[in-house]
Amino acid sequence: KREKIISCIQEGRGVLGIEFGSTRIKAVLIDENHNPIAAGDHEWENRLENGVWTYRLEEIWEGLQDSYAKLAEDVKNTYQIQLTRLGAIGFSGMMHGYMAFDKDGELLVPFRTWRNTITGEAAAALTKEFSFNIPQRWSIAHLYQAILNGEEHVGNISYFTTLAGYIHWKLTGEKVLGVGEASGMFPIDAKTRDYNQTMIDKFDALVAPKGYPWKLREILPKVLVAGEEAGTLSAEGAKLLDKSGNLSAGIPLCPPEGDAGTGMAATNSVAVRTGNVSAGTSVFAMVV
Repeated sequence: KREKIISCIQEGRGVLGIEFGSTRIKAVLIDENHNPIAAGDHEWENRLENGVWTYRLEEIWEGLQDSYAKLAEDVKNTYQIQLTRLGAIGFSGMMHGYMAFDKDGELLVPFRTWRNTITGEAAAALTKEFSFNIPQRWSIAHLYQAILNGEEHVGNISYFTTLAGYIHWKLTGEKVLGVGEASGMFPIDAKTRDYNQTMIDKFDALVAPKGYPWKLREILPKVLVAGEEAGTLSAEGAKLLDKSGNLSAGIPLCPPEGDAGTGMAATNSVAVRTGNVSAGTSVFAMVV
């Protein structure tokens, strides 16, 4: 068994998953039979700054790099191999929240996490407008609240996304989200497996009097479903992930997903008449 794991790592068939939880960033390497073969983690905590629950950008990258470094160290200590190649990488993060960027890729306001309850007015207004429940933590509620508040940065938005979407973008250059994660930004049409176009049109009409230079779909990530290509690790991305410089670029990445979808995959609850329950920061069931 040990020899099989060693050849799996050496031949770059191992798959890396990294999950950004509220208090811990977890990195896990599995073999082609889905057995965990190495792991690393990093503890962190959000902070309340100017009435907003946030994590700073430097904390995001420090946490990512530390969890990966510990995983690579685990590989080296257990199998005496330097981790340089991978078969695939996938990211998951706290769904929802608000990370808005300008045309130069600069963060316009501090990351507003799912934990914030500062969008009550916007969530209620959009729920009424769409005839569809929009929780306070959803990204679209954060965007509309910023509009209602008359925040200056809104006119400069070129892109907004979730934490997992941000990390994926910086590592691959691709502005995409898995459909499950995207459903925490804006309502999804189950038939098209994309954002609900009727609701997008309603939102654009709602904010049209403001005269912003963007339409909603232009600043949202593209929606992808499981199995679709979501880009590859760039040379810059490889350096961002692995500070030691040992990891090769060109590794394929899957669409960044929410904790619901990753929980289904982790428990193999993906076939009809299967399901799983998550008992994390929120408790929910996923039934197929």
